[in-house]
This record gives sequence, C-alpha cells and structure tokens, in this order.
Amino acid sequence: MIEVHHLNNSRSQRILWLLEELGMDYEIVHYQRDPVTRLAPPAIKAVHPLGKSPVIRDAGLVVAESGTIVEYLVGRYGNGRLAPAADYKSADYVAYLHWLHFAEGSAMLPLLLKLYVSRLKEAGAPLAPRIESEIKNHFDYMSAALGDRDYFVANTFSAADIQLSFVLDAGGARGPLQDYPNLVRLDERLRARPTYKRAIERGGPYELGR
Repeated sequence: MIEVHHLNNSRSQRILWLLEELGMDYEIVHYQRDPVTRLAPPAIKAVHPLGKSPVIRDAGLVVAESGTIVEYLVGRYGNGRLAPAADYKSADYVAYLHWLHFAEGSAMLPLLLKLYVSRLKEAGAPLAPRIESEIKNHFDYMSAALGDRDYFVANTFSAADIQLSFVLDAGGARGPLQDYPNLVRLDERLRARPTYKRAIERGGPYELGR
C-alpha cells in the first residue's frame, strides 16, 4: 500500500487528491507544522533528507517532489487516466508536461517570495513591486492559456489541473486569483469534485489563509 507523508496545509494535499482520483488504497502518515515557524517537523527527515512534504513510499521506493510524485503515480497506476498518452510528438502531451512542471518551476516562486518577504515588513517593501509583477505575469499567462475552456490540457481534466490547484489556492490566499474569473471558475470546479472532497476528509483541514 502507498504511504503518504502528509503535512497539514501543504502541497501533499494534492497527492491525496490524485490517489482518490486513481481510486487507490493508501495510508496517511500525518505531520503538523510548527505553530511558530510554520515549518515541517524534523521527523520527516527520517523519511527523506530534505524533510519536506509530500513524500511517498511505494514498493520499496521513496519518492519526493510533487511533480515527480504525480508523474510516477499517473505513469505507474493511471492506465491511461489523468494524462494524455506519453507521446513526445503530441502537442497535448507536451502541454501536459509543461503545466505539470510550470506549477512549481515558475508559478509558486513569486507567491512564496511574497509570503516570506511580507514577514520582513518595511524591510521587504523594495522587493514588493517586482514580486507582484511576477505574480501578475504568471496569472496573466495562465488565464490567457485557459481562455474559456474548462481545463488546461485538451480541455480535459488531468493531473496537470491537480498540480496547478495549489497555485490557484495560493493565488486566492496571497495573490490575484479573484481578478481572473476563468481561473476562479476552474478553482471552484476543481474543489467541487467528489474526489477532492474525499481527500480533504482524509487529510484534514486545508486552508491557505483565504
């Protein structure tokens, strides 16, 4: 059985959701953030040296990094679900890979910077315009790419939408999500899925400050 090392209010919620979409059995090992530092507890380092969540254990493997975990689970257990066929000549598959990795490779960095720099108060003020411009740049890009479609890849729900959901959540908490009606509709559409709701029930309360 897959073992998910799950930190509250974190990216690992996406992995629980993905496993629900795949209809797989899994066990959750729960961790709570430090109430002062908001960091993961040191105990996670016993699972993976980075001490971050999500991490999964499966069939003797320890897999870390959200994008890697999503690719691993969909590739190994998806049986054609939640991703286009793996064809590097296919525009849909290349788009799927792009959005899967854009979420963490580009979109989350300025959102995290905004969170960290805000803790510096006035000392961080000079960085704010650049951070805000990068957040706007990424949300403009996502909004234009989505357009009036329901989902990002071939207008079909995929694991890329699951991966991007954390960007939408962070954008609702400390970014401009409300300024993009089509992204708001996508966020609502994703949260309405029964599998999303089941993952919340199993993983526990999930809020990023909205």
